[in-house]
Amino acid sequence: MARTKEFDPDAVLQRALELFWENGYEATSMTDLVEHLGIGRASIYATFGSKHDLYLQALNRYLETRDPSLIELLSQPGPALPAVRTLVETYIAEAAEDRRRRGCMVVNAATEMVPGDEQVARFVESSWNTLEAALTSALTRARAQGEIAADSDPRALARFLLVFLQGVRVTSKGAMPPNWHRDAADQALAILR
Repeated sequence: MARTKEFDPDAVLQRALELFWENGYEATSMTDLVEHLGIGRASIYATFGSKHDLYLQALNRYLETRDPSLIELLSQPGPALPAVRTLVETYIAEAAEDRRRRGCMVVNAATEMVPGDEQVARFVESSWNTLEAALTSALTRARAQGEIAADSDPRALARFLLVFLQGVRVTSKGAMPPNWHRDAADQALAILR
């Protein structure tokens, strides 16, 4: 008779996500995972596969919880530009509030593991493509509604904002003064007037 699991795989995956998000992939050992997750090494392997497999599952979980809320924000009916501004303000606020300096797990994965890990690169690319598409759609609506100039290029603006927002995530991990992010956000938002 097969033994039943004495732990909730979903809860364990969430704890693994937190540990990888806090420490990164390389700095998280199997011993760290065993201690933090409260399950044995054999149970980790049997349930999630290798450390790398577990990391990919944790990264996927992060994307499943983060990306839909961004899409929802940018696809609300009505004026589109306020949603884009809210997105920028959200990134700035999160950067200021991130006292542990753990940043964004996608950006952390990109800076730690890309280009060497093709599987992680696909997750990162998917996340950034999703955000670019949502921004492009919102800015296309904004142009059609007269919120931004008729000669604006929504895709180019979306790509600018994507690069800016990911830069905020990277620089928030350092000791950059919060007013630098505020000043940069003001300039980014000024482009959308």
